[in-house]
Amino acid sequence: GRTQGQKNKRPPKKDRKSTDNKDKTSTDNADTPTYEERCRAINILAAPLASKKSTKKAHKLVRKASQSKSLRRGVKEMVKGLRKGDKGLAILAGDVFPIDVISHLPVLLEEHNIPYIFVPSKRDLGAAACTKRPTSCVLVTGKKSDGKEIEGKDLFDALVEEAKDYDPNSRKN
Repeated sequence: GRTQGQKNKRPPKKDRKSTDNKDKTSTDNADTPTYEERCRAINILAAPLASKKSTKKAHKLVRKASQSKSLRRGVKEMVKGLRKGDKGLAILAGDVFPIDVISHLPVLLEEHNIPYIFVPSKRDLGAAACTKRPTSCVLVTGKKSDGKEIEGKDLFDALVEEAKDYDPNSRKN
């Protein structure tokens, strides 16, 4: 058997931390799928799909909105927000399965004249929204709860314009 002194021996913290960091950087690059790989997993509903550049912009906007508390995460919360009259930009994940979970949202958003755009990955959307869980959709409201503009206003406006370009109802002839 072990003696009392050997029971709780573990390497010094400094050593453990340094090995963790080495492992983390090598696995981060290997495990994270590229934009193209994520696009293979999307469902048929995911139109308009954001380009690689726009996806980055969308994630950046979601992160800023999350920090300034002007974000509605998830299907239930988003629908509740729409019912209460929230306006903004909806960002939906393209790899949600089963598809029925979010299939009603594009129609609902069009009825409320809210621009929407799809990003390839719900995991990335959840990470951008500062949650550990993957998120199927978020609604970024243009203003904070106190009525002030959010920080990423330029990003917000650019993505709204892009989403409107895709939307056949809001296109100017």
